[in-house]
Amino acid sequence: MPYFADLILPLPLEKRFTYSLTQEEAEFIQPGMRIAVQFGKKKIYTGIVAEIHQNPPEVYEAKPIHQILDETPLLTKEQLAFWHWIASYYLCAEGDVMRAALPGAFLLESESIVKLSKDSEIEIEDLNDDEYLVVEALQRQSSMKIQEIEQLLDRKKVLPVINKLVAKNLVVLNQEVYEQFKAKEVRYIKLNPAFEAESEMHQLLDELSRAPKQRELLLSYFSLTARSKKPLKVKELLKESGGTASILKSLIDKNILEDFYEETDRVVFTGEITSHEINLNKSQQVAFQEIKENFKENKVCLLHGVTSSGKTEIYIRLIEEAINNGKQALYLLPEIALTTQLIKRLQNYFGEKVLVYHSKYSVNERVEIYRKVLENTNKGKIVIGARSCIFLPFQDLGLVVVDEEHESTFKQFDPAPRYHARDAAVVLANMFKANIILGSATPSIESYFNAEHNKYSLVELTRRFGNVLMPEVEVVDIKTAHRKKKMTGHFSERLIEEIRESLKEEEQVILFQNRRGFSPILECNTCGHSPQCPNCDVSLTYHSHNNQLRCHYCGYHIAMQHQCMACGSNEVSTKGFGTEQVETELKALFPKSKIARMDQDTTRGKHAYEKIIQAFEAQETNILIGTQMLTKGLDFRKVSLVGIMNADNLLNFPDFRAHERSFQLMLQVAGRSGRTKKRGKVLIQTYNPHHRIIQQVSTGDYSEMYKEQLEDRYQYQYPPYYRLIRLTLKCRDYSKTNEAAEWLARALENVFDRYVLGPEFPPVARIRNEYYKNILIKIPQKQSLGKTKNMVHRILNSFRAIGAYRSVKVVVNVDPQ
Repeated sequence: MPYFADLILPLPLEKRFTYSLTQEEAEFIQPGMRIAVQFGKKKIYTGIVAEIHQNPPEVYEAKPIHQILDETPLLTKEQLAFWHWIASYYLCAEGDVMRAALPGAFLLESESIVKLSKDSEIEIEDLNDDEYLVVEALQRQSSMKIQEIEQLLDRKKVLPVINKLVAKNLVVLNQEVYEQFKAKEVRYIKLNPAFEAESEMHQLLDELSRAPKQRELLLSYFSLTARSKKPLKVKELLKESGGTASILKSLIDKNILEDFYEETDRVVFTGEITSHEINLNKSQQVAFQEIKENFKENKVCLLHGVTSSGKTEIYIRLIEEAINNGKQALYLLPEIALTTQLIKRLQNYFGEKVLVYHSKYSVNERVEIYRKVLENTNKGKIVIGARSCIFLPFQDLGLVVVDEEHESTFKQFDPAPRYHARDAAVVLANMFKANIILGSATPSIESYFNAEHNKYSLVELTRRFGNVLMPEVEVVDIKTAHRKKKMTGHFSERLIEEIRESLKEEEQVILFQNRRGFSPILECNTCGHSPQCPNCDVSLTYHSHNNQLRCHYCGYHIAMQHQCMACGSNEVSTKGFGTEQVETELKALFPKSKIARMDQDTTRGKHAYEKIIQAFEAQETNILIGTQMLTKGLDFRKVSLVGIMNADNLLNFPDFRAHERSFQLMLQVAGRSGRTKKRGKVLIQTYNPHHRIIQQVSTGDYSEMYKEQLEDRYQYQYPPYYRLIRLTLKCRDYSKTNEAAEWLARALENVFDRYVLGPEFPPVARIRNEYYKNILIKIPQKQSLGKTKNMVHRILNSFRAIGAYRSVKVVVNVDPQ
């Protein structure tokens, strides 16, 4: 009886592919293992076994597998079920989920290896120049990779050349699968046991009297090994003795010293546990008990606590309880910047049980963390990180904490799967029957709506920790200030005065401007022309640090222009402002102060966030300017003033969530101020001081904002009353994009009628020379979500079958943010 395995391949394929197995293979292989298989004519991919059965595929003949890559499953059965849920809910392929979920090193790649044919007879006259070069190179070395041949011939397309050589029976092509992950090894050194007796040792030192450097290195070895019983690292010995690698090699060659290698972890906790006890105040204790009561009913719990009310301490207590019960805990954060502060706080309590996982870690580091979670070692009990953490192979998840749950950065935008980590975490927790807590000072309207309708339980913390007062919020009307000439650059007199006051009292200041770069627009004062990106429908942003005009969508850049590119006039000036310009103006206003900037341009490296945050915590920096990275849950003790440079560019955005987002951002930024005894201050600069949202921020009135926004959402049929699916069509051909969008919209309207909006161009309608068009589907509460998605899926399949629209790509985004 034949056996078959259904595999998930790392490709955007709708179905799993079936391969044939022998009986021995079928008995050994388990779901979750990796298997290398041939797909197509020559490619070899890593597939994940989803199921083993005895039903042959109907449409094609199953190929045998290439090789088995694991001895034990790399994925748990919960992970496979979770992948399936994400693929079906977010309308994407399981292969897309696989690419997002597994560290790249697990997806073995195949390389085409070119070798000379053994029975080839080379006739040089029959070869052209390129063929001759390849054959000559292969005569010198046994094999070459395709990339090496590309470099040799200095051209991209080398397959035609190789195919001709294959046809002439001169070379053969093989596929070699190679593993990307390499364990980190440390080189150690030890003395040859023959010299360990004292007499032998003295004799050895006498013999080395003619080689003083070797003798010196050996003496250093003796003094270091006398101090510590641990094996001695080669690096340590060379550093201490001042010797070189060649001196060490001489001693190894003489069989006096021996070197050996040991595997080591890349991610190591080197600190020590400093805190053992968490003392909750009265209101925290009440909240903690309420959460535990709600957990008994297996409900998702929403913790609505004002900024600085001590939510983190409650999370730590809940994590402690989960670990004491032998469970694993997952702590999700929206930004990598946030993890740097929280890691320290968690490590102070839990030491090496805390693992960090996010995209700034190298592939090899991520593999190590993945394996520790899979093995459920003591080191992998608590995982903290950004949204991709939900894909880790948890064995026994007991608690999930989603901090700052309102953040839109929990939503993955590109590539697929376009999942929302908060919503996916709720499903993941449900699979493990684990407790889940969502925390925020400004919950998303959807979560608060769920709590009000008893889908979630709600626990509130209305006071700041230590009864510190909420910051005083002041709104500065910069429209009037401009008219009265009371502005210095982009700073009102009031803001400068407050900054001066804070610096005088040796306190720190945070300034928030949600736009990086120096200035968003360079404009000619004569003809009004501003330089545009040739690939996207946006103007170029000026960056002063490298004197460039740069596109934030595709990375295109040119040198700063001092003449208008249209009319040649010298009168060009910049309009608008970003974090760089705020920094430049501040340095002129406060030359003695230390000023730092935190945005995408300054946080490129792995430890960049850490350095900026640590310098600010250590009060080496007086003023920190930043984009929205700054707003999320960071805890600085000495900040007494927060300035929002321009509130209007948040509010005036073409999105139904713009007002909710503005409220959340401003209130979160405000929450960074005055977190100790002294009351903090927040200054909001705006051209529209009487705007409802700005008034609600100044009074910190979440419930009023919630009621108002909910009324609007009900009126205009948006979430939480309606679900949304957004289809985005992309193509380099403008008219084809329009035609395809019209066809798809009509087909959807035939089924969903008035609940289809569009097609419509988005605010930026061309990116990287591709034209974009959006269609929005609204799903009423009573309409079945599953049936709707099946229908959308069928219409998309019909659309993809049309040859004329083959070049049009459709991106499906379920619950767009």
